[in-house]
Amino acid sequence: MGRVTRGLRIAATAIPLVLLAACGADTPPRPTPAASVAPPVVVPSSSAPPAPTGDPAARAAEVARGLGDEDLVGQVLMPYAYGNSATDVDRGSKAGNQKLGGVDTPAEMVAKFRLGGIILVSFTADDPTGRTNPTSNVESPKQVRALTAGLQQAAGRLPAGAPLLIGTDQEYGVVTRVKDGVTLLPSAMAFGAGRQPRLTEAAWRAAGTELAAMGVNVDFAPVADTLGGDGSRVIGSRSYGGDAKANAAQVAAAVRGLQGAGVAAALKHFPGHGHTTGDSHDELPVVGHSRKAWNAGDKPPFASGITAGAGLVMSGHLDVKALDPGVAATFSSKVMTGVLRKELKFTGVAVTDAMNMAPAMKWPPGEAAVRALKAGNDLLLMPPDLTGARDGLLAALRDGSLPRARLVEAATRILTLKFRTAAKPQPELSALKSPAHDRAVLAAGAASITVLRGKCSAPLVTGPVTVTASDGREATRVALVKALQAAGVQVQAAGGKVVHLVGYGDRTTDLALSADLTVAMDTPYLLAASRSPMLIATYSSSPLSMTALANAIAGKTRPTGRAPVPVPSLPRTACPS
Repeated sequence: MGRVTRGLRIAATAIPLVLLAACGADTPPRPTPAASVAPPVVVPSSSAPPAPTGDPAARAAEVARGLGDEDLVGQVLMPYAYGNSATDVDRGSKAGNQKLGGVDTPAEMVAKFRLGGIILVSFTADDPTGRTNPTSNVESPKQVRALTAGLQQAAGRLPAGAPLLIGTDQEYGVVTRVKDGVTLLPSAMAFGAGRQPRLTEAAWRAAGTELAAMGVNVDFAPVADTLGGDGSRVIGSRSYGGDAKANAAQVAAAVRGLQGAGVAAALKHFPGHGHTTGDSHDELPVVGHSRKAWNAGDKPPFASGITAGAGLVMSGHLDVKALDPGVAATFSSKVMTGVLRKELKFTGVAVTDAMNMAPAMKWPPGEAAVRALKAGNDLLLMPPDLTGARDGLLAALRDGSLPRARLVEAATRILTLKFRTAAKPQPELSALKSPAHDRAVLAAGAASITVLRGKCSAPLVTGPVTVTASDGREATRVALVKALQAAGVQVQAAGGKVVHLVGYGDRTTDLALSADLTVAMDTPYLLAASRSPMLIATYSSSPLSMTALANAIAGKTRPTGRAPVPVPSLPRTACPS
């Protein structure tokens, strides 16, 4: 969904850059017509009622069968809304919500459309008056928890009597919605370099606990795409790497960690975005390899994540020739029902990638919604016209072109997931950034540090060092300086051995020709063009990744990572195992 490159400098380069296809991402979608204004919703002060006890699936089936048309349709919709509060938003956010659904606040949107879910986003509405700076959904953990509590209160008043699915894209690395006040994990590729699923599971359990404390019960992660060829520049460090078998172990570990903390994991982007050269925001990418190649290179991580119990699988807007040529997977019953349901035996919630992306905009919003449901999706993410999607589903339901049984089936799966996630008590905000979480994530970061050129014995750099970075990375540079000093390394402003940092979106001209050590904090491909005598990949610029890097440079830890993708003219690691 929408691009994650907003606010990042992207330029032509001799090394192809990552073009991210991120779900729930940070570009505002196309404007939609305003709908009629609904009356204000008064949200009660009490929280939403607890999920009923007993078998979640049986309870869900009972509730779904008893829902009226509008409530049934509402369960399959998962839009976004503007503002940092459920009931009290600024002028710009009100204007944005009026365009989205003819309401002022997120709580009113839940009530008007009888929503089954909502996604939290970090982009904001544009205030046409220019009088305010509109707020986002994800400004701080305390604010997010208050927002989600207000949204759940609104959902508790609906006839379904069920909790709301509240999701966000917290992949970590370059796709991270809540950035302040939380323990930041490294990117998926860093875990792939570490090759230790037990560390992956522990880190993701910490992440899940923190998301649950904020009231988020669905994380649109992990990315289960296996990288291959030029496709590795589309998904990039969001993937665990290019080895499907290794990725399968990592994906399963992330699922176990998240769901062990009470947050439903969503595998994406099915049936696999790692072998594409196109960006599904702008076009329908083609995956041209054979069914045998798909079985070996794309299927294993999804199968492993499903076996581990992932609550959701996200469909990709992808033309996978070996599965259903010429048809986007989101709208293909052969893919979403034949492969996902029958072959992989997935029984959870199938959710679309953002319906405001180009391949899903081929039809009017109502028709697109009906096509996605009939193909086998259960939950429609970010429809470009919420009123149009709802009305199209209602019309199809009432004229019989969308069988009621299909909608009841989808709602039952969604309600089952809600009742299951609601059964786990919500942690307190004091769980965030705990020492235990820091230790778990630091261990994973330490395992990821990869030397691709240079010495492996401690310390990696002797004498004073000077840390430099490409433009826009001053905060990361300072974080590394502090981490090096804490590790006992002498750092000086100039004249030391140069440690140069490059990261997401950088190009060959961002490499420092005089650097003694060049560090790649995203995909490691840029290192192929570096002349530095020493090259290290961290795959991440998070504070704890910088601590792990500093410890390796100081000789406090041994760099044991192995690049999970090939880098031209460089080994996967320069350090013997």
